[in-house]
Amino acid sequence: MEAKPKAPFSGGLDLGIAGRTAIVCGASAGLGRECARYLGQAGVRLVINGRDAGRLEAAAEELRRATGSDVRIAVGDVATETGRKAILAVCPDPDILVNNAGGPPPGDFREWNEEIWISALRTNMLAAIMMIQSVVDGMIARRWGRIINITSQTVKMPLPLIGLSNGSRAGLTGFVAGVAREVAQHGVTINNLLPGYFETERLRAYAGRVGRDKGKSADETIAEMSAGNPTRRIGRPAEFGAWCAFIASEHAGYATGQNFVLDGGAYPGTL
Repeated sequence: MEAKPKAPFSGGLDLGIAGRTAIVCGASAGLGRECARYLGQAGVRLVINGRDAGRLEAAAEELRRATGSDVRIAVGDVATETGRKAILAVCPDPDILVNNAGGPPPGDFREWNEEIWISALRTNMLAAIMMIQSVVDGMIARRWGRIINITSQTVKMPLPLIGLSNGSRAGLTGFVAGVAREVAQHGVTINNLLPGYFETERLRAYAGRVGRDKGKSADETIAEMSAGNPTRRIGRPAEFGAWCAFIASEHAGYATGQNFVLDGGAYPGTL
């Protein structure tokens, strides 16, 4: 039986961010919630965002119990101006911003019209850019800030059926590559975390869609994904959350404009 990992940072590593404030978008479940959890364990005050008030409050209560951190909620769709205003009304001046939004649905690109493309761009590219635009000058003025965008391994290794994600997230990556170098001199870093296959609801939905084309179940497809990975498994959300907390830490101030691929070695390139 595979040994479960110990909780990161429990051995006394001080991330140097206790008392700072973070907005974590898309934090009611999955990778976003784990990012919030590990930031909270590092002593960060949290503002978590999601579209479903009930799920978000349940996540906030769980995070309060797990971390002992101050956790507030901001209900709203980050892909809309109204949703972003709701988030910033709760926390107008975060020290840390984690941009995260659910990916667009898989499918055949021949079936996607212009409106579907615009929706994907709004959710997975423009929403993050607008949030960065709203908070970066405050970070510059305070001479410290961390912006982390959760994108996807598809930025480096496009996958079938998710062209909407491949395209929109690549656009965000191109934007970040430029602005990260502009603000670094002010103590503000902007980096991207590129997850591969992690144990999330979204992975199960994707596996189900891929499996249908092959006459296989989601479980069978996920088993194939695990077998094809160099680690022979898929990722644990907690592993991703720990990475997010470190990239947000005081120790990561010399890394900016980077794309950190967390995929168990699935991406075969050297760079």
